[in-house]
Amino acid sequence: MALIVYSVGDDISTDVIYPGRFMATVLPTETPQFAFADDKEFNGRLKTQQVPRGGVIAGGQNFGCGSSREQAVSCLKGHELTIVARSFARIFLQNAINLGLNVVTCPTLVAAKGDDLEVTDTEVLNRTSGQRYPVIPLPKSRQEIIAAGGLIAFTRHRLLATRH
Repeated sequence: MALIVYSVGDDISTDVIYPGRFMATVLPTETPQFAFADDKEFNGRLKTQQVPRGGVIAGGQNFGCGSSREQAVSCLKGHELTIVARSFARIFLQNAINLGLNVVTCPTLVAAKGDDLEVTDTEVLNRTSGQRYPVIPLPKSRQEIIAAGGLIAFTRHRLLATRH
């Protein structure tokens, strides 16, 4: 079960997720402080750890559109959030896989802040409304990269496994 901690609409740009004025900050340990920086209330809740790890951001179509900035993913990963969206921008999705951010594509999702979700490999159950929504699962190879914590961790594990 996961609580929706933030809900956004369609075409949420990487500029909204991680504003460009913070691009000089690239370390994954530092980027989380700037997640949704222009939404002072939500950013404040993130920075003061009032948002639970594993919380869900519910998004509409084309979540993460705009630039290819990896920081838009790393700032969310730093808070250990899950993004459930109707669809993702291609580059954002690839960055999410590479950095190990948990993302779920759910084209018919209807949910709002405060709803309680149960996310499985095949569906999202909105426990608040009782509605079920099918997901489009990522290919197994991409799921394995996310589960490993990202491409670097996945590759490191594979290389170490071949040495033994």
